[in-house]
Amino acid sequence: MAHIPDGLLTLPVLIGTGALAAGGVALGLRALDDRAIPRVALLAAVFFAASLVAVPVGPSSVHLMLSGLMGVMLGWGIFPAVLVALALQAALFGMGGLTTLGTNTLNIALPGALVGMVLGPMIRSATSPARAGALAALGAVLAVAGTAAGVAVALFLSAPEFTPAVKVLGLTYLPLALVEAGVSGAIVTFLARVEPHALHPNLHSVEDLPA
Repeated sequence: MAHIPDGLLTLPVLIGTGALAAGGVALGLRALDDRAIPRVALLAAVFFAASLVAVPVGPSSVHLMLSGLMGVMLGWGIFPAVLVALALQAALFGMGGLTTLGTNTLNIALPGALVGMVLGPMIRSATSPARAGALAALGAVLAVAGTAAGVAVALFLSAPEFTPAVKVLGLTYLPLALVEAGVSGAIVTFLARVEPHALHPNLHSVEDLPA
């Protein structure tokens, strides 16, 4: 339930999370240069497509987000990528909501951006592709946990009555974290071996890599 629909959150929560999301988008746009736009667009498309495939788990459903991977590859650029994808999903498929666009963007993009900021340098300096993949798997788990926490806090602040449902929904993120860890770890292991510059948000070719 990373896509919180319209009508569940109170106005103060919508305004607060929307303001934070706007700040993240501003940081992401400031950090982008022209050469990074294709990468942002590509990963936004991957997120858009992957998150459309929802798998029922208990009373809810889960879908891939790959926010940890996006945070490593895009840095703060994850914010505009997620915002555009979520806006299109809400407008075209009714996933999530337009009023909750800021909340959903924050819940998905912020954990990924933090993973990229903390674990990204460790992944890029890893002594082997396998180690880079293992760190990426850890980052994926942390990003999923961060999204789950963000959803829980937003719902709780809107209405404490959501607490029992939030506890149940939180359990649905456990299998998602494991799947995300496997997918993200495999992708980063591959990229670290054949295309290491792709793991640098500000590098766009092998020639940009430091000697």
